[in-house]
Amino acid sequence: MRLNRERAAAVFVDIQERLFPHMEDSEELLERTGLLVKGMQILKVPLLHTEQYPKGLGPTIPELGLLLEGERAVEKIAFSCCDEAVFMDRLKVHSPEIVIIAGIETHVCILQTCLDLIAAQYVPVLVADCTSSRRRADKQVALERMRQEGVGVTTSESLLFELCRFAGTDEFRSISQLVK
Repeated sequence: MRLNRERAAAVFVDIQERLFPHMEDSEELLERTGLLVKGMQILKVPLLHTEQYPKGLGPTIPELGLLLEGERAVEKIAFSCCDEAVFMDRLKVHSPEIVIIAGIETHVCILQTCLDLIAAQYVPVLVADCTSSRRRADKQVALERMRQEGVGVTTSESLLFELCRFAGTDEFRSISQLVK
C-alpha cells in the first residue's frame, strides 16, 4: 500500500524524561525522531503525542517537547494508546486511515497500540528507526511480531520521501535539507 499524507496522522508515544535515557541507541533515536517530527510538520501531517503516567515518568523530553509545542500530550495509564478514550477522540478528529507510529517502548506500548489500531480498522505504519526498547532483543521480536500481524514497517527517511511524492517542490527541498 502506498502511503498518502492526506490520509495520515502521526503519533509519538511516551518519549519521556525518565524512560528515554534507558533506551538502546537513545542519541540516534532522538536525532531520527526529531527529524520525523520536523518532516511531518513540513508535510502538514497531524501530530499527536502521549505520555505514560507523567507523574512517574516525567514529561516528554525537552528536545521533542519544544518541537511539539502547541500539541497537548494525551496522558495515559494504559499501555495501548487505543485504550485511552481521549487519544481515540483526538485521533478521530483527523479521520486518518494511516497512523504513523514512533516512540517507546517498542515491545510494550508500541506493539499493543499497533495491534489495537489494526483491530480498530486503521493501517499502522511503524517507523523503525524512531522506536526503541531498553533491550535490542525486545525491539527485534516486537518488530517481527508486528510485521506478522500486518503492521507496515519503514524508516523515517523512506517515509518522508514517500509522503512527499515529488521532487522539485518546496516541501521536497525542505525534507532533503532535513535528511542531509
